[in-house]
Amino acid sequence: MPDIPVSTAPVLTVQDFKSDIKPIWCPGCGDFSVLAALTKAFAELGRPRESIALISGIGCSSRLPAYTSVYGFHGVHGRALALAAGVKLARPDLTVIAAGGDGDGLSIGGNHFLHACRRNVDMTYILMDNQVYGMTKGQASPTTAPDWCESKLTPEGPGISPIAPLPLALAAGVNFFARGFAGNPNELARLITAGITHPGFAVIHVLSPCVTFRAEQRAWKQAVHALDGAPATDPVAAMTRFAGDDGFTTGILYAGSNPPFMPERQSAMLAADFEPGFVVERQGVG
Repeated sequence: MPDIPVSTAPVLTVQDFKSDIKPIWCPGCGDFSVLAALTKAFAELGRPRESIALISGIGCSSRLPAYTSVYGFHGVHGRALALAAGVKLARPDLTVIAAGGDGDGLSIGGNHFLHACRRNVDMTYILMDNQVYGMTKGQASPTTAPDWCESKLTPEGPGISPIAPLPLALAAGVNFFARGFAGNPNELARLITAGITHPGFAVIHVLSPCVTFRAEQRAWKQAVHALDGAPATDPVAAMTRFAGDDGFTTGILYAGSNPPFMPERQSAMLAADFEPGFVVERQGVG
């Protein structure tokens, strides 16, 4: 009988995906659990560290790349999704994840969020939402309720309606949307894994409390509740189904079937599988 090849690649553990840099988040920050869930997802996927790229913008949650041992890029404010899309289109062989907070992703980065949803590049976005700008000491963010009065900049509350990430993403054409809670890292790891393996652009909306500036978010543990039933698969039906969602429903809420955006150049690169000697010709410009 012929010899059966046996893989000699080491089995990586959660610890293998963590760097030696100690996180400097505030005690009780939900981002600690997001880091735990992300590294758990990496270990469960079983992909080598050099095949994963983690891209971030600016903010507390955007420190994630420094705390992992995969390829990382700490970009500029609001541009994580643009950078991540560029990485994925240039290197379709990589598993690409973007990470950031509600301010980074839905304020200065809001335009990139919309177009990432509609372009449907095969990558995953971990959107950590604490409804406050934590790094800059507690200002209202795009997801802050209009009557939140704890910020010195808005002592009477921001007075405007908050952005709801789920209907915004659905309207823009997102292909996968899940919501998790930082207080349940094992479930969050499952959602991240599902998002990474689902073709196209996936959003993992994480309720990640900032107990330093919003101590009342400790009550989120009692507020979150699992989705009742299977995920929606039709965007119109999903909009109707989640029109009255309270923002605390967790699980895979929507799983679409649109094919990922793959330009001709990327298709050629995948077909060639980066064989030695393969060259992609640069197309001329006008």
